[in-house]
Amino acid sequence: MARIKPQALLQQSKRKKGPSRISVTTIIFYSLILILIVFFLFATYRHWSQRSRFRSENHLSVSEGENSILDSKKSDVPGYAVLNTSKGSIVIELYKESAPEVVDEFIDQCQKKHFKGMLFNRVIKHYVIQAGDNQGTGATEDWNLRGKHYKSVKHEAFMLGTSKGKHNNKVFDLLITTAPIPDLNEKLIVFGRVIKGEDVVQEIEEVDTDEHYQPKISIGILDVTLSQKA
Repeated sequence: MARIKPQALLQQSKRKKGPSRISVTTIIFYSLILILIVFFLFATYRHWSQRSRFRSENHLSVSEGENSILDSKKSDVPGYAVLNTSKGSIVIELYKESAPEVVDEFIDQCQKKHFKGMLFNRVIKHYVIQAGDNQGTGATEDWNLRGKHYKSVKHEAFMLGTSKGKHNNKVFDLLITTAPIPDLNEKLIVFGRVIKGEDVVQEIEEVDTDEHYQPKISIGILDVTLSQKA
């Protein structure tokens, strides 16, 4: 049997222990896979971040749009009313903020010509003048306290209001105070004030009345004009 030379054994041992080489093709292949994974993760992150930003911007624009619509609707509501009476004109500033529902109902009644021809059926000096249904209760009689709670407004002279119980029953009367009346805080919904025509209110206040505080001569509202400006 032929003997293997020591030198040949040494060379065979080196070939067995030496590290195996990785081909260039394998390196390129795995590098491409790694690049694709990184690119995919980056694209996914960018997609979701842009989607989240779009949603927030879209929600913000919708909210701003709704707010602008509400503001425009609020600005469209007339802020003033002119009561054209047989004694002259009374200009009223409407309280759209403190009594919005009553102001809306008042405007609706004006558009329906509800106040056209309405008479002042109660005139009480240093107290109030009232226009409304002659069959209804007077300003000094039983006041109905039913109805929603509205922000209280101090009842000074020349304030425009309506009875709480009456307007809920679709009988919308108008009362203009001629003196500070603190005891009406729970009975009268104030929704405006006279800014021009106080002399007309005082002239109506001075007419002669009977024992039921009804004017002896007919004084009424010819019509009501709504306006954005005074």
